[in-house]
Amino acid sequence: MNNTIRLAALVMGMGAVSAHAATVLYTQNFENPVNFVNDGGDINIFRSVNDLYGNQPAGFTFAQPFTTETLLVGGTGAFGTGYKDPQARAGKYAVGMLSDAQDDRLALAFNVGSNKFLNFQLDISSIDLDRFGGPFVPAGGVAPSFRFSLYDNPSGATGLGSGTALSFAERTGTLTTSKFTFDWTNVIVGLDATGNTNGNVILEIDLLSGAGYAAFDNFTVAAADQSGVIPEPGTWALLLGGLGAMGFAMRRGRGPVVRRAPAVAGS
Repeated sequence: MNNTIRLAALVMGMGAVSAHAATVLYTQNFENPVNFVNDGGDINIFRSVNDLYGNQPAGFTFAQPFTTETLLVGGTGAFGTGYKDPQARAGKYAVGMLSDAQDDRLALAFNVGSNKFLNFQLDISSIDLDRFGGPFVPAGGVAPSFRFSLYDNPSGATGLGSGTALSFAERTGTLTTSKFTFDWTNVIVGLDATGNTNGNVILEIDLLSGAGYAAFDNFTVAAADQSGVIPEPGTWALLLGGLGAMGFAMRRGRGPVVRRAPAVAGS
């Protein structure tokens, strides 16, 4: 196979892969709240999620009824010990939500374009509050269950889901008896956006009744034509860069240059 044919084959292969690719619309790890205030017990309750994380990046704003707290991880106030994160998944902050005392929900607006799915990845965990009316999780613990709903949003305005319901999915985390220790479960959801008016949709997150209280963190939202596809960071940049280097090498009459990654201990 000559160099021209080899390059053409790679381009065709890249096209086949891109047919299953996804476009990342939004990421949020909740690590950069604006003016976080510890209102007691390692909880920011009096400022909304949008107050802390709105316009990160510009144009993305949250809608919510009720409070939906931001939790400080690694402090000392919650339950007299502070919130613990043995899996080291939360970083310094996570978002907490009530299910029964109030029906907390959180929503974001997106545009999926002509893509068929809004795909969504996040971490979920049971956790609790020791004040502001808590604890809320029943004795013995409850595995937290979340519902993720997608709504048509022709106006493109920010708000809770009030348009035509397009699809929903439910995911459940693990049961833990500790009220102050996170036990994260990573979930990936593919929501069918078929039937939307003009690409504008609203994603709404709701903790289902019975869980009492739970937390979530580490959002990645993507639009794709295949359910559940979430790009890995840097994948396409590396592929495009490699393709460019290969083409340059072939034009110089050398064949593709192969660079080997350094060995990793234990691999």
